[in-house]
Amino acid sequence: MKLLFWFSVFLVFYAYALYPIWLFFRARLRPRPIHREPIFPTVSIVIAVRNEETHLEEKSSNLELLDYPAELMTTIVVSDGSTDRTNDILRKLVGSRVRSIVLPAHGGKAEALNRGLETVEGEIVVFMDARQHVATDAIKTLVQNFADPAVGCVSGALVLANSEQNTPRGIESYWEMEKAIRHWESMGGSVVGATGALYAVRRSLVPNLPAGLILDDVFIPMTVARNGARVIFEPQARAWDSLSSSTKQEFRRKVRTLFGNYQLLRLAPWLLTAANPLRFEFISHKLSRLAVPFAVIAMILASIFLSGPIYRVPFFAAVAISTFCTLGFVGVPLGSVSRLTHLALAFVLLNTAAIVAFYYFAIGKKEVWVH
Repeated sequence: MKLLFWFSVFLVFYAYALYPIWLFFRARLRPRPIHREPIFPTVSIVIAVRNEETHLEEKSSNLELLDYPAELMTTIVVSDGSTDRTNDILRKLVGSRVRSIVLPAHGGKAEALNRGLETVEGEIVVFMDARQHVATDAIKTLVQNFADPAVGCVSGALVLANSEQNTPRGIESYWEMEKAIRHWESMGGSVVGATGALYAVRRSLVPNLPAGLILDDVFIPMTVARNGARVIFEPQARAWDSLSSSTKQEFRRKVRTLFGNYQLLRLAPWLLTAANPLRFEFISHKLSRLAVPFAVIAMILASIFLSGPIYRVPFFAAVAISTFCTLGFVGVPLGSVSRLTHLALAFVLLNTAAIVAFYYFAIGKKEVWVH
């Protein structure tokens, strides 16, 4: 039981502290700088949409403001079996620089992206989602990294805004830490995954996506790395998004994302082999976090059978986190202590989502892309 207890403690500590600390020092002691300069290759923006009538026109207006030569940029929007006004809006938007592909049946995001990629002509493919607003200089900032021939994929940075009082605001803190980890990974090597709302890839390195794939923003960058190119995080290329309007909606998003990580192990088993040059980073960044909730449970159960004050810590910590989580969920105002309630709520949300995602994966639940 002692071995189980201390291994569980180590796993949690490794996922949230040791790996980020190691990245921090690697980035500073063994940096791998990128050569950047203004370049203007042809760019194809690919956006897969499904029932996005509330965002499509605004997204179109956002794209028109992009600071990049219009003659070098084309947008391809693929409607994945939309049943609202999305297709009607697309017909109005189509022009010399915007092309649309309307798929009659819903086949998932991966299929929609594959269909869009068949028509791509640009040297650089930029993937975006419909919901987020991107900075006017986002394309120019992403593309300058491709002046370095070693770079194959560049991820933008997602900035989260919390506009609702009942959203889990602790998620913002976790996301800021996630961006720091990506930045350190990039400084010392390559990032494990990209920001789905905004990332760019050399067309020659974009793979065909497996049917039903959820996380194209992990599968594509990891395939790029497998082919010997670097995956870079560019914090100055920004996209803005809002947290879900409720804890329930944010929970569903997290379950889908974490389920996608499990799905990758089935669709791309090479991720755990020597064929993956980022195997250590992938396991440390992605898989160790999936194991955290199970490690916490194991830690608490093991402590029941062990004597000594140190083994009571997990129990009292669980009680404290549960209490803060409840206060955060109910929305009790506690002044400066409210930050702890938000962090506790986010911790419980993320780890509960990981357990649910594992359950769905274990029972063979089929998850398709739904925006």
